[in-house]
Amino acid sequence: MSVTPESVQALLTSDNYGDRLSGLNQLRELDRQQALELVQPLLADENVRVRYAAVSQLATLGEQNPEATTASLIKLLEEDKELDIKAAAADALGALHCKEAYPKLEAAYRASNDWVLQLSIIAALGELGNPAGFELLEEALQSETELVRISAITALGELGDERAIALLTPLARDGDWQLRSRVAQSLSNFKGNETAQSTLKTLTQDESEQVAKIATLGLA
Repeated sequence: MSVTPESVQALLTSDNYGDRLSGLNQLRELDRQQALELVQPLLADENVRVRYAAVSQLATLGEQNPEATTASLIKLLEEDKELDIKAAAADALGALHCKEAYPKLEAAYRASNDWVLQLSIIAALGELGNPAGFELLEEALQSETELVRISAITALGELGDERAIALLTPLARDGDWQLRSRVAQSLSNFKGNETAQSTLKTLTQDESEQVAKIATLGLA
């Protein structure tokens, strides 16, 4: 049976949450503008799984109406009771490069002690491309949660602010090879900086084969 806006609408308005999840999956087969309109009511669905799936869809569908989508995602970030939904909203804001959302993301980061939400926010800042996020990323490098620190390293490279180089180069000597690999990956974004290139050259001789490989590719 072919997928139509009407058939998807029937699934999305079903009392069965499994039907609603199925309808959300089928949105990918519709025109994006139509899909965006259909997904909106599901952002307030009573079922957390359905709500999460709907929020995640906005990471791509939101391009059809960035202003309204940003407003919806910020509302979820600030008001939803589920941390997973807040984290998904942060992910979507990053994917959509909503630079104007930075103050809200920073406020949410500081208001929460949940590492999953903080991780999503820090990861989003790299994609966001707002230079204002640099200070928060610098702060996140001191997080007690390793995954948040590693995410901050990656985000600093994505942000592309050369102030990050002074923060990243000392970490090239860290005892954790996974952290060093992220440093190498991030420094690869600074092709024209001598310090970054010199550090990458050093990392090509790293004891970890994975780190050395990433550094070598970064110099290519």
